[in-house]
Amino acid sequence: MARTPTVLFGAFDRHNFGDLLIAQVAARLLPDREVLVAGLAARAPCSDGGPATVALAQVEAFARGRPVNVIHAGGELLTCDAWQAAVMLAPRSRVQALIGAEGDWLRDKRAWARARFGTASLAPYVVSKATLPGVPVKHLAFNAVGGVDLDARDADLRAEVLHALQSAGAVSARDRQTQAVLAQRGVDADLIPDPAAMTMALFGTTIRRHTAKKALRDVFEAFPRGYAAVQFSADFGDDATLDTLAAQLERVALAHGIGIVLFRAGAAPWHDDLAVYERLAARLPRAVAHVFASLNVWDICALIAGSRVYCGSSLHGRIVAMACALPRLNISHPDQIASLTKHVAYAATWEPDGVPGTVAIADQAEAVDRALSAEREALRATASELARRYRAGFAALVARLD
Repeated sequence: MARTPTVLFGAFDRHNFGDLLIAQVAARLLPDREVLVAGLAARAPCSDGGPATVALAQVEAFARGRPVNVIHAGGELLTCDAWQAAVMLAPRSRVQALIGAEGDWLRDKRAWARARFGTASLAPYVVSKATLPGVPVKHLAFNAVGGVDLDARDADLRAEVLHALQSAGAVSARDRQTQAVLAQRGVDADLIPDPAAMTMALFGTTIRRHTAKKALRDVFEAFPRGYAAVQFSADFGDDATLDTLAAQLERVALAHGIGIVLFRAGAAPWHDDLAVYERLAARLPRAVAHVFASLNVWDICALIAGSRVYCGSSLHGRIVAMACALPRLNISHPDQIASLTKHVAYAATWEPDGVPGTVAIADQAEAVDRALSAEREALRATASELARRYRAGFAALVARLD
């Protein structure tokens, strides 16, 4: 009997390392189904290793009147509002104009969202059956989603998100904080790791092949004693923050005899900025710093997999390092106010004892010391266990769709 066609929906329509990786994991685990990858915007196949996507409006044409499953493939989808989504999807030439026009969004949020995305949803990366009125949705599912600060969001957005979750046939959360927030609101969610926990289990061969590419060979030749894979978002780019980062990373390089390789885990607006990395590299000894230019998902995975330690502001940088059984830590921006971020929640849920969670940038060098002293067998056991748990959790979700 033919399997029900399935729409994988998520933020795959912009360059964010984690979202692009999530799409690849989900597609690989649905080999015997007709699958459509959809986002809010169409995205052509690209050299960055991400999938081609269609806009949400094209799902009706894919269904052709047939029942379809819709799976939210993962990520921090529950708290992204329409204005944030529009800015992150905008071409760089339009970003400042959009930011300047935030007042238009605030005056009439639903009309603003409809004009840009064809849906009046305040949280457009959360789809319900009502969002797709011309599509016979057989089963709706949310897979390993995050939303640690859902309770702090606008009440109308929160109500919309909860309505969609309550209408779903299967819901899983990727951290205990999100699971608890949903439970308090009447949504029973299973707990499974992020899809990127499957990175090495599913794509190890692809990643090893990418280590032979020139961009990676240059890194290995420059730092034969190893390197730290370092990443941070563009909001770390003020001079004082870069000065602190440079001092900490130089301590790391000298203490461990390793290089510092700066890479982007996202090139969409509000993600990482190559120019900021170049300014940091200029503050470090020339023999220590290397700016890694590639945005290819598998090149980035290969860079992390080949490192001695990962440290950065990207949660998915951490999760891939976990999948590789490598030392890791996240860094927080000096102005960060929230104490319970998605990084903190994920580490509290899945990390073994002794592995640093999220640290202030002024404590980065000391945290790298602790990360590098972590018990390697515990790191390997965590990688294996999270891959096992994700595979079982996703299989259980899929089993409820047909």
